[in-house]
Amino acid sequence: MRRKDGDDSPLECRERRRRRIEMRRLSSVSISSSVTQPSLSESSILTEDVTRLPTSESDDLLLVAKVSASSIEKVEPETERAEVKLAAEAEPVFGMMSIAGRSREMEDTVSVRTNLCRPEMNHSRPVHFFAVYDGHGGAHVAASCKERMHVFVEEELMRVEFTDEKERGENGSSVGEENEGKWRTAMKRSFERMDEVAMNTCACGSVGYRCGCHSMEVALGGSTAVVVLLTDEHILVANCGDSRAVLCRAGKAIPLSFDHKPDRSDELERIKGVGGRVIFLNGARVEGILAMSRAIGDKYLKPVVTSEPEITFTKREPQDECLILASDGLWDVLSSDLACEVALECLKERSNGVGGAAASATAFNHNARPQIVDEGAEALYPSRSAMAAALLTRLALGRKSSDNISVIVIDLKRS
Repeated sequence: MRRKDGDDSPLECRERRRRRIEMRRLSSVSISSSVTQPSLSESSILTEDVTRLPTSESDDLLLVAKVSASSIEKVEPETERAEVKLAAEAEPVFGMMSIAGRSREMEDTVSVRTNLCRPEMNHSRPVHFFAVYDGHGGAHVAASCKERMHVFVEEELMRVEFTDEKERGENGSSVGEENEGKWRTAMKRSFERMDEVAMNTCACGSVGYRCGCHSMEVALGGSTAVVVLLTDEHILVANCGDSRAVLCRAGKAIPLSFDHKPDRSDELERIKGVGGRVIFLNGARVEGILAMSRAIGDKYLKPVVTSEPEITFTKREPQDECLILASDGLWDVLSSDLACEVALECLKERSNGVGGAAASATAFNHNARPQIVDEGAEALYPSRSAMAAALLTRLALGRKSSDNISVIVIDLKRS
């Protein structure tokens, strides 16, 4: 019969502890190397797979489980690095919704490409792509953006040569700043290429004038574009138009893009500088037509309406909670602060009121399926992020939004 731990000598206790730590290290490395990237549904729900592994003694078993870090002992540095690498390569947790709302036509589109590419300047780590496009004058430009923008972004990022951050530039600036400039240049080129395609795409879907439609069919139509590139260290936002990206950090709304309205002081000055006019007709409009000063497409309003994006480059912080991308169908009736408040309420940790291990499990599983009274509705919300996107959309409808509504909510705490 095996002795209790209290009857063992100190030497035997230390030896048993050493063997357990060693087995935990080996088993954790094995798990980290064999786990594949989760699907969208899996990335929304944290699992607790349990495996029993034998030690050098047949009667000494080690319980290995994916549990919260506070409930396990410290492991070796190799294991910690493996876990960090696995977390960095996991797909982000997000939810999205895009509806026509009270508008007769659906001209919005959303696009998500997790693990879009692994460029050298991101140390061959994954870059995730999120975008909202709000079309006008037809849905064809927004649809074209959904089909091609991420392709252009991937091509531009993958062709950039990486510069070692340990080096220094001639002007004394770190090469890290130079690499940030390369990110910006890649995004600007992507928008330029997308604009070229948009200005040569007809409403019927044909490129150029081969379709036989009137030339004005090609010239009409455009779209806003707010594009987010998410890495494990940074959030890059490229915006063109009046769709918007808002970061929720420590409970506060931080704008990562700024609406391009014709009466914005710097935009008004730019428009006048190229010979354009801003006419107030049911709001400020470029030449009395377009209610935004930048857009992809709108060939007949070039160069007054430009496709050049404004780009923000934000370092991720531990206080970052979620990121909201949406078309103006949401922002016309909801402030950034209120949108963040609603999203955070959906993402907030909820306790089931049970103490002990059950409470700890609930606290760890932040993105488990939400408790919804209507059983039929549960399938609609695979994660709290999806629930947040749906609630924001419904709130905009309740506030009489008359436009299409498209929302993406990214849970940065779980991404």
